Amino acid sequence: MDSEGVRLEKAGNILRLAKHLASSAEGMSLDDIASEFRVTRRTAERMRDTVRDLFPGAFEILTDWRSKRFRISGGGLPGFVVAPTAGEVAELVTAARALELAGHPLRAALLESLGTKVRAALPDRGRRRLAPDVEALCRAEAIARQVGPRNAADGRTLDLLRQAILSMRRIRFIYPTRAGTDVEHLLIPYGLLFGRSTFLLARKTRHKEPLLWRLDRIQDLSVTDVPGAPPDDFDLEAFAARSFGIYQEDPSEVVLRFTASAANSARGMHFHVTQQLFELPDGRLEVRFTAGGLLEMVHHLFTWGTAVEIVAPLALQRMMSEQLELALRHHRASSAEQGRFVG
Repeated sequence: MDSEGVRLEKAGNILRLAKHLASSAEGMSLDDIASEFRVTRRTAERMRDTVRDLFPGAFEILTDWRSKRFRISGGGLPGFVVAPTAGEVAELVTAARALELAGHPLRAALLESLGTKVRAALPDRGRRRLAPDVEALCRAEAIARQVGPRNAADGRTLDLLRQAILSMRRIRFIYPTRAGTDVEHLLIPYGLLFGRSTFLLARKTRHKEPLLWRLDRIQDLSVTDVPGAPPDDFDLEAFAARSFGIYQEDPSEVVLRFTASAANSARGMHFHVTQQLFELPDGRLEVRFTAGGLLEMVHHLFTWGTAVEIVAPLALQRMMSEQLELALRHHRASSAEQGRFVG
């Protein structure tokens, strides 16, 4: 990047920091700024000072027992800084459409409501300027339909669970067992995991570890008056990151090698938050990450065919072989059965 590009990037970061400080109720510490912008603490100090000099009347310093935190008071930024762009508004529309197609109508409705409020908050001139560009972008973007079943979460269930999480209260509901009987549970809600299906992470009152509960199977949900919240040090993002997909198991060190012809495609994939990529001398790409959820990995690796080699763990190699053999036997048997009735 040339010197002009560096200067523009720095200016962009200053504006981004100003927006962060204006949108944060509790403010940001120097460590927060350094982490968010991936800079040294000294650079974070210079960025803070620049924002302070640009918005002196709105810049605030908050002090608590941990550290000093900084923010910009409400209304402290000029309109041109916080005005949404056509791309940002169109992204809201596209994200809402994607959620609708993925079977999450309530979440889609919340995003649509946010988009409406954003546009309503603009002055008339801003709305008129933005409208044709947003419309053009929305016409030019579509959502690829995902193949496969989806389990839609009931809107009322999702709303009640969010209420329970925010108010830190226990919940009660009926859930079917594998034997087909219905059992009532009293649980402490931890959080929600969204994917092809939506899951509640919650702990039974007498258990130490939380379990996953599929929202579309929850019946007669109610929020109780009994207090209940996850431990203060519980991190839902860290919990979710332990697995390749939804289901949790002890993490394994996974090593995959992709052929030279598939390396570019694999390089553009996000397999896991812990992934590391290594270019091999013969053009192949090695991907390493640590995660559980081996069966979900197998289902994904099916799609790569012979373009991928499972180096580790051995359990993943065996599971892939077993699943391939089962699929092969099934389809051969199906073909043979159909052949009996031909003619």
